[in-house]
Amino acid sequence: VGEQVALKCSFKSSSPITESLTVDWTYRPLTGGQMETIFHYQSVPYPTTVGKFKDRISWIGNVAKGDASVAIQSPVMSDNGTFICSVKNPPDV
Repeated sequence: VGEQVALKCSFKSSSPITESLTVDWTYRPLTGGQMETIFHYQSVPYPTTVGKFKDRISWIGNVAKGDASVAIQSPVMSDNGTFICSVKNPPDV
């Protein structure tokens, strides 16, 4: 209980980091099925309010340092799947 796993994501951008920078984390279960957005960040974190990661995903990143990592509380085997981190920093993508 109280375990957490960090999903690391780092990025580099040739543009200055501004409030237009966005981070999206998507997830697809190992069993396949739909990709779902489980976390969105733009100036402030917007964790998902639905699905299996509701109340279990939190922001541990620091965009000023090129870090867009999140953490998942109380991981279970059924969380296994593909996690994709996508960072956009207009005009850089």
